[in-house]
Amino acid sequence: MVSQITRGIKITVLTSFEGTYFKNYKIHFAFSYEITIENHSKDSVQLTSRHWEIFDSLNDLEYVDGEGVIGKKPVLKPGEQHTYSSGCLLSSPYGAMKGYFNMINFTSTKSFRVIVPTFRLCAPFALN
Repeated sequence: MVSQITRGIKITVLTSFEGTYFKNYKIHFAFSYEITIENHSKDSVQLTSRHWEIFDSLNDLEYVDGEGVIGKKPVLKPGEQHTYSSGCLLSSPYGAMKGYFNMINFTSTKSFRVIVPTFRLCAPFALN
C-alpha cells in the first residue's frame, strides 16, 4: 500500500496480482488496484479527469488520459472518501503506475492536481 496527500486530498493505493492468461499467442499479466480518495481539506472538491503513466518492464511507457474514474466524477465534501477498483494488463510480471487526478475546488472554483504516488505491479513469483 502506498499513500500521499496533495492539498488536503489523500490518495491510497492497494494492488493485487490477478493471474496470467494467453491472448493472441502472448502471455499477459493481470493486475488490479484499489484507489481511495479522501478529502481532508475544508472545501468540497470534484475529480474531473485522470492521467496515468504505465511502466511495463518489457514495453514502452504508456500514457492514458480520460474523464473521471470508471465513468464517475465523484464529488467529495470535507471528510468524505471515494473508493474504486480498476486494473491493467502488462506484458511482463513487473511494472508500475503513477499519475494524477485533475480536480476542482468548489470554494475557489480553481482546478488543481492531486498526485497518485508510484505503485508497483509485481507478480509474487517475480519477487526476488
